[in-house]
Amino acid sequence: MPAGDRVTTPGHIQFGELLLGPGTAYGWQQLTGWEDSPALDSGTVPRADAHGAFPGRLLAQPRTITLDGIVIRTDPGRMSTAVRKLAAATAIGDAQIPLMIRLDDAPPLMCWARCLRRSVPVGTDGYRIGTVTGAALQFEASDPRRYEVVEQRAEAHLPMPEAGLDWHLDPGPEGLAYPLGFGAPGSSGSLTALNTGDAPAHPVIVFRGPLDLPSLTDVDSGEAIEYDIALGADDELTVDTAAGTVTLNGSASRLYTVTARSVPEGTFTLPPGTSNLAFRAAPGSSDPRAACAVRWRSAYW
Repeated sequence: MPAGDRVTTPGHIQFGELLLGPGTAYGWQQLTGWEDSPALDSGTVPRADAHGAFPGRLLAQPRTITLDGIVIRTDPGRMSTAVRKLAAATAIGDAQIPLMIRLDDAPPLMCWARCLRRSVPVGTDGYRIGTVTGAALQFEASDPRRYEVVEQRAEAHLPMPEAGLDWHLDPGPEGLAYPLGFGAPGSSGSLTALNTGDAPAHPVIVFRGPLDLPSLTDVDSGEAIEYDIALGADDELTVDTAAGTVTLNGSASRLYTVTARSVPEGTFTLPPGTSNLAFRAAPGSSDPRAACAVRWRSAYW
């Protein structure tokens, strides 16, 4: 089932398969770190001979998300079962899993996180009557950005000319028939990607053959990624700009095929707003089967 498939009501929080909020055994009162800007590492360097400093890059640190005031309610004598379920869902582990939060009628946002700390007060009365108050969970997301749930996708084929109108057709006794058929429209090799958030989004880019020297260029900035590789009809070259990987057919690394005009994969992002992109290949690559697909989620700080 897709991540967040059970988040249907304001106040719902889903971590993996665990659902908290209205209609569950786990209510909550306060969420911190979700709408806060993440802590920053600053590359600013003080000036040696003047007031002030040289401004440096600002890089966001991991996001810490704390869920306080959790109230666990069960039938009398069933508290241990609910606590064990909570413990199993938030067990210590290295892998990050989807954490999705919906606060009101707006679409939910998600990140990938792991649970760092779980606190459940223990009292005999709480376990006996089926109510425990004051529990808490703390999560850490190594990528501090929050994302829309639905992944967007755009695809383009290599530039192809339009067929145009065949002026040598016999118009017949009644002349040309209107509207005139100008043939199937050609491909421009262009595509657009809309990031509705306020943070840069790292896309996943897939080149499909047959073609040589695939590239994708941000028309506005001029930045491009390009690879000196020949792809067959059944080949796919996948560029994960967040991970900085380039793989052929899902396994073999082809990062070494990057050309001199290509920017580092990690810097090829979709800024907030509309990005105009152009898919190109080496001269002579014109097979209509060749394509470039871009997948992304709008990103928010």
